[in-house]
Amino acid sequence: MKSIADVVSASGLAGYAEIALVIFFVVFLAIGIRALATNRAAFDRAASLPLDDDTTPRTGHSSAAERPS
Repeated sequence: MKSIADVVSASGLAGYAEIALVIFFVVFLAIGIRALATNRAAFDRAASLPLDDDTTPRTGHSSAAERPS
């Protein structure tokens, strides 16, 4: 019985696996660099978006009691 590696190499598809690995690595590095380069305030603002009831963006952190009605 042939293994999967034998079937892939015999069919000429080994290059696609290498290309997929390179694409994955490049995307992984891009996400890692962006996560390290982004400042903490942007992460804090994005983290509070699902909990924010306002439709207008706020520039600072304020409690619900400080918001105008």
